[in-house]
Amino acid sequence: MTTTTAPRVVETPRAIARLRPSPRWLLHIVLVVIAVIWLAPSVGLLITSFRPPAAIADSGWWTAFSPARFTLANYEHVLFSQGMGQAFRNSFLITIPSTILPLIVASLAAYAFAWLDFPGRDWVFLGVLVLLIIPLQTTLVPVLQMFNGLGLNGTLHGLWIAHTAYGLPFAIYLLRNFFASLPRDLFESARIDGANELTIFSRIVIPLSVPALASLMIFQFMWVWNDLLIALVFMSNPEYQPMTVRIQALLGTYATEWHIMSASAFVSMAVPLIVFFALQRYFVTGITAGAVKS
Repeated sequence: MTTTTAPRVVETPRAIARLRPSPRWLLHIVLVVIAVIWLAPSVGLLITSFRPPAAIADSGWWTAFSPARFTLANYEHVLFSQGMGQAFRNSFLITIPSTILPLIVASLAAYAFAWLDFPGRDWVFLGVLVLLIIPLQTTLVPVLQMFNGLGLNGTLHGLWIAHTAYGLPFAIYLLRNFFASLPRDLFESARIDGANELTIFSRIVIPLSVPALASLMIFQFMWVWNDLLIALVFMSNPEYQPMTVRIQALLGTYATEWHIMSASAFVSMAVPLIVFFALQRYFVTGITAGAVKS
């Protein structure tokens, strides 16, 4: 009489992993809680911006729907009085050139640091890195004196130059790391085919670097749009002051009128949020690319 034994089942690591309870649900709960905590002030600001002054004084924003009392008068007051409409246009006039100029200059400089050999290249790049750790506030007085001597203080092009100069160190650092991670074979093949450096830069580097350029554009746009310090120092002409300066003036003029302050703040926030969500698919790719190879 013969006895048969059941075949032994060998569990693979993947099968064992399926049997274990997944901790992903816990991670999702933590992420949701963090998201709610971060979004709560913005949601409160948005709801407050649509409430009449009496409702804001009587109750908190979390009671706005019982009963619901909302109005568009706050936004009408913000956009069509106190010069906020002009300040909104000024923010675009300041931010768009102050975003485009650093992109152009930094991309050219980053390509030179990544792929061109010239004397002192590493030392010059080290100097760019040193500029990242110099506090911006320590440069305001000498730069302001220089702008006064050149007649740039209180002008739009003076503010463009200031934002470009202050944004270049980080922009060059970010793009240089991305450009250095591109395959060397592409550049060597292009040079063998007779392409010059400008052709390589415009037809190879720029099309392959759209994620990094988009990430840098998001950073620079948000920094310039939300800037208050540089605008206060270098824009003495009230005709060209951006929204951040106007909102700061409203804080002094309308210290207790929270409906005006909340509407002004949300108008200022809306544009950077639109830009970020429009380009967010490039953001993570552009930041992480080049993190290993530099």
